[in-house]
Amino acid sequence: LQIETVQTYLIQHLWHIKSDGNPRESSPFINNTDDDKGTLYDGKNMALFEEEMDSNPMVSSLLNKLANYTNLTQGVREHEEADEDEGAKKKTVKSPQMGTFIGVYLPCLQNILGVILFLRMTWIVGTAGILESFIIVSMCCSCTMLTAISMSAIATNGVVPAGGSYYMISRSLGPEFGGAVGLCFYLGTTFAGAMYILGTIEILLTYIVPSAAIFKAEEKAQEADALLNNMRVYGTCCLTLMALVVFVGVKYVNKLALVFLACVVLSILAIYAGVIKTIFEPPVFPVCLLGNRTLQNHDFDKCMKTEIIDNVTVTTKLWSLFCEGPELNASCNEYFSLNNVTEIQGIPGLTSGVISENMWGSYGPAGMLVEKAVPSVPASVASQDKYMPYVANDITTFFTLLVGIYFPSVTGIMAGSNRSGDLRDAQRSIPIGTILAIATTTIIYLSCVVVFGACIEGVVLRDKFGDSVKGNLVIGTLSWPSPWVIVIGSFFSCCGAGLQSLTGAPRLLQAIARDGIVPFLQSLLFSVIRALSFLGMSLCLALMFISSWYYALVAMLIAGCIYKYIEYRGAEKEWGDGIRGLSLNAARYALIRLEEAPPHTKNWRPQLLVLLSLDSELSVKHPRLLSFTTQLKAGKGLTIVGSVLEGTYLTRESDAKRAEQSIKSAMAAEKTKGFCHVVVSSNLRDGFSHLIQSAGLGGMKHNSVLMAWPANWKQSNDPQSWRNFIETIRETTAAHQALLVAKNVDSFPHQERLAEGTIDVWWIVHDGGLLMLLPFLLQQHKVWRKCKMRIFTVAQLDDNSIQMKKDLQMFLYHLRLNAEVEVVEMLHVCSLSQCTPKLYLMALIYHCKHLLHYIKGLLNTASHAALNDNSDATPERVHMTWTKEKFCTERTRNREPNASVAVRDLFNMKPNQSNVRCMHTAVKLNEVVVNKSQGAHLVLLNMPGPPKSRGGDENYMEFLEVLTEGLNRVLLVRGGGREVITIYS
Repeated sequence: LQIETVQTYLIQHLWHIKSDGNPRESSPFINNTDDDKGTLYDGKNMALFEEEMDSNPMVSSLLNKLANYTNLTQGVREHEEADEDEGAKKKTVKSPQMGTFIGVYLPCLQNILGVILFLRMTWIVGTAGILESFIIVSMCCSCTMLTAISMSAIATNGVVPAGGSYYMISRSLGPEFGGAVGLCFYLGTTFAGAMYILGTIEILLTYIVPSAAIFKAEEKAQEADALLNNMRVYGTCCLTLMALVVFVGVKYVNKLALVFLACVVLSILAIYAGVIKTIFEPPVFPVCLLGNRTLQNHDFDKCMKTEIIDNVTVTTKLWSLFCEGPELNASCNEYFSLNNVTEIQGIPGLTSGVISENMWGSYGPAGMLVEKAVPSVPASVASQDKYMPYVANDITTFFTLLVGIYFPSVTGIMAGSNRSGDLRDAQRSIPIGTILAIATTTIIYLSCVVVFGACIEGVVLRDKFGDSVKGNLVIGTLSWPSPWVIVIGSFFSCCGAGLQSLTGAPRLLQAIARDGIVPFLQSLLFSVIRALSFLGMSLCLALMFISSWYYALVAMLIAGCIYKYIEYRGAEKEWGDGIRGLSLNAARYALIRLEEAPPHTKNWRPQLLVLLSLDSELSVKHPRLLSFTTQLKAGKGLTIVGSVLEGTYLTRESDAKRAEQSIKSAMAAEKTKGFCHVVVSSNLRDGFSHLIQSAGLGGMKHNSVLMAWPANWKQSNDPQSWRNFIETIRETTAAHQALLVAKNVDSFPHQERLAEGTIDVWWIVHDGGLLMLLPFLLQQHKVWRKCKMRIFTVAQLDDNSIQMKKDLQMFLYHLRLNAEVEVVEMLHVCSLSQCTPKLYLMALIYHCKHLLHYIKGLLNTASHAALNDNSDATPERVHMTWTKEKFCTERTRNREPNASVAVRDLFNMKPNQSNVRCMHTAVKLNEVVVNKSQGAHLVLLNMPGPPKSRGGDENYMEFLEVLTEGLNRVLLVRGGGREVITIYS
């Protein structure tokens, strides 16, 4: 019978043109006992992976979810949403829409350019001088820039969830640091709120409506106490009003934020416009000097002692301030009598040359008079000067005090990160927006230092409250078109910043309490009391870190106590004797801590168990496996190198020690840092199983297994070698451990650096991200450093490959992985019930080449059987996998008594659809991989799982062999059933 005839009959039978009887053979490829199985995946090319589709879905179905994440974490809600219309439906959470400019840059500007700029910056420049003020601004801005760079490193480490800076700190540095820093940050935000409220009241009572003061000083010495009492009363009222606004709804605060920000921007523009105007027409703000002393210009209108009215010399109001009466012969203050009164311009302008006078500082004790560097006649007695209307220092001034006063102005850099939940792309917007805001405000502050020093008279700069310019805000005297622009702008700026602090501080404390890291914070009562109490504290406590070293030590002690409380709460301390005892206790404590909970996804790294094979001389067969381990681990994390000897420990105890020494020598030669573990077992399979189950100690256990591919499994007469390999795969899967199988491991690089090339990742099914992590770790080693990563994924016919590529690029962007992306399209493979006979036969013959070999072998067997009709041998079932060697064996078999029966049985055989599709997957995928990645230095592939039935193990080995054929270095990877990478920071 000719082979073509057999093919024709076979085709007819396959497509049910004629069909009778049941197949007698038990071939896995031919028997179609699972016609209904896999219909869910009909038309898909990934039949090799379909058994695990539930746990490892196709990448194409997962990419959209991975790329289009939401950074609104559970539990992070605006509290007014819960109070919205009792019984009404919950609001639909909209996707974040804020960009870098609106969401980060402008809020940071609003918080940085605030109360200190408008109320204290001119005084700082006048007191410290231009040079030292330049140093103060540069030092503080450098500090915040470095902080922002550190924050940016965290923010760009993945997707930043809602929750702001506390979430970034706690999730990056752990709960101990997060709790300690978070509570200190909460205190700082609370103190900042108090500072902004005090600034608001100072502007209101000093520059807008001074007559609204409840407490008024009858004498000059009582002015400070009166101001403090007024601030207490009005500050409480202001705090109550702001608290009501926040209580009504945070959304109203956010709506007002743009108004407040506009006030800040307009105020700054008014300052620069005024500076330009001083070049041509300086504003008129006269300052009255008595000798060289600056006078408070409140209670007199003319800067002169006497004036001539109707040819009569009369005294002025200024005379009455220094003399006992308005008479010309009245007794007057000695200094007033000895010195003349002069009037100078408070704003001489940018071209006046006053910058040289303001270059150096003028520090002094409280009560020191503000004087100009001009000649004067001193008085013999100065005891009465404090009662005279001179401008004087209200506090003792020194450099570090000015640093402490200025520093809060640059601490608003967290405003953008606190809005992380509202940002469209937080990991991009936070670094760019924050750093640009710091750079912008640094330029503004430094330019203000120069501008103030170059335009404003020194005695006016040192006048903190503007007493010498008729009670005007000093920075307002420089603005255009009116000082009121600055006054109103600074008032609303302080109000807005205070509202933001009242909004942010309770949220921060609530986030800490919700995390449960500080147990006593979980009480709501404590939260309410503590927010309110700290708002009443003075501004000095917020500045202690810089202005006073001993206060800084106290604050550090508090933070340290909080850290230790969180770290050791409920922990029992046990101290041994000596250094070794401490080391053992620390190791025990660390192991116990590791075992408390599985590692977070951000901390997951491959902790390797390397399974080595030894030759008859107990030498390592594949030392390059250890080289690859070194390159992958770089000496970090856990590495356990294990091997198995067959026998009993009693008889092979010495061999076990020799083997252990041999492995340690190989590890030293390959620079592999780790532990060695040799097990003696009755068989290799049980030995490897014991290693997988029991290697490690406590929480310090491996989570990944690395082994070499059984290279000569086809030529081996003992099938136990590849069966042990498959059983190891099943063991790692059952143990939820990752598996790395290095094929052609002897060709892997040793210690020589590879030239420029690629590491190709073929991401077929989602394995938790291990395929992404491994090449990244390899690139950190000098051997693979020049290799670029390329990621390929497979699109089915009904997938949008263009969108898949965009989603994958977005996913890699979130992971901060630099890799080329390519989506490969594969043709469908049809099921038996769907394809035309021609298409199916092409696929069957193309992908199952061994089928024709088997047919020929079977026909030769039938022909040979016809010549041996006298044979009494009983028929034997044919069990085969489609290998060339098995076909040759079949040709030599002579057990079928009747050739026609054999041929008829062949016609009755149905192909196993599942195996046909699996082989199709292997061949087609291999064809694509070889076409794209044959020249790659390393190819990483998803490793399909072994069949559930052990009867198909040899077919499974064939599938893997075909899948990786033609590739130089291959790493087959199976995930451990958990996520190992995350897009979140």
